[in-house]
Amino acid sequence: MKASLFFLGGTLVLQGVPDSFEAPPPFQFVHNRWCCEAYHYPALLSWLKENKIRNQVPRWQRLKLSLHDPREPHDYQLEALATWLEADKRGSVVIPTGAGKTFIALHAIKHVNASTLVLVPTVSLLYQWYVVLTNMFQTEIGVYYHAEKRVLPITVTTYHSAGDMIAEHGNEFRLLICDEVHHLPAKTWGEAALMTPAPYRLGLTATYPEDSEQTGERWRLDDLLGPIVYTKRMESLLGQQLADYRTQRIRINLTEKEREEYDATYAIYTSYIREQRLRSSHGPHWLQELFRLSAYDPRARQALLARQRIWEIIEGCQEKLSMLEQLLREYAQERILIFTESNTLAYNLSRQYLIPAITHETGVAERKHILESFQAGRYRALVTAKVLNEGVDLPEAKIAIILGGSSSKREYIQRLGRILRKQELKQAVLFEILARKTIEESKVQRRHVPKKDC
Repeated sequence: MKASLFFLGGTLVLQGVPDSFEAPPPFQFVHNRWCCEAYHYPALLSWLKENKIRNQVPRWQRLKLSLHDPREPHDYQLEALATWLEADKRGSVVIPTGAGKTFIALHAIKHVNASTLVLVPTVSLLYQWYVVLTNMFQTEIGVYYHAEKRVLPITVTTYHSAGDMIAEHGNEFRLLICDEVHHLPAKTWGEAALMTPAPYRLGLTATYPEDSEQTGERWRLDDLLGPIVYTKRMESLLGQQLADYRTQRIRINLTEKEREEYDATYAIYTSYIREQRLRSSHGPHWLQELFRLSAYDPRARQALLARQRIWEIIEGCQEKLSMLEQLLREYAQERILIFTESNTLAYNLSRQYLIPAITHETGVAERKHILESFQAGRYRALVTAKVLNEGVDLPEAKIAIILGGSSSKREYIQRLGRILRKQELKQAVLFEILARKTIEESKVQRRHVPKKDC
């Protein structure tokens, strides 16, 4: 049998080689055969040719795609595409939310003109990509997730479902596109990129992960997709492709009763953290350790519940909700996004102000109806617990109000991006309502995001 290389379940396997054969790295001899992760495929092509080993890996198709879109790409979009092409069609593009990452990806697909797999983090994004791809290429698009499994030359799947699909169909795609690519370093999600031999790879994000987010058991995007090939800062697009904006932090006070409960609950929480020296012993992973300890240590469980209650007090405090009501009246003619951390508060606000809420519990059909109604102007505001941080196209929103958040720079930038899509000559405004003398203030100070306060 002539030596050959084939794809099997996310790996590349050599067959037909003699027992004495010694394959070079990255191959390993496992279960009496030489194999390696499929993402090494491009690096092996010259070795296959030199050693006259038959290449049976590719099963992707050439396509004849046409873009049905009259819009001309912006200069920076053309620059991003050109630098990606010059980098052998590998690497990530980092541009602000609302600046047209999807449009760049569509032109990349058109340029490659071959089978393409798109990975996204949520079902909402999956449907959004499905609609865009269908409209732009006027062809059938495959969708693969828990409720539907149809694989076509252009297919969209979620990071969660990608492993099963790629194990069976990974060698059917020449181009891999990873949207919101900052999710990919996660151990289980990054494996999807390891399992496909796709030689061409494009990552898209507004918030590229820091080096600290790509260490330990997490994957490095340079290894999975290639380096950053293009970056465009938000400031350079404001007033042109993106709406100009301002951020305004509004500081409020806890009531006397809220302060009393906050201080007592905070003491329970911090005393356990200090006694166990969790921050010094576990560094950035101290919270995960608290979760672990809470499974069997009653005091750890009490501290964890105290932490949860602290954020409930901060997020739902009386003056914060009064300020929200004032902003809703002041911007009654604008479309407003309200961000909370908890589903409970989102539902409470939904009932109190008769505005729709979207959480991870919201069904696909209901979510579609709410978003379409919001974009059409039938709803003037909507409240959400995290799920609209990224990926959802809301071109009409001009006001965002954050009632609760984290120290995460990524989350802040994503929320800002929800209101920066340029519609008319209106300035976007992001209000962040903070409770004085609470852990919320210190979290925001650690975020290190340049402000445009007024």
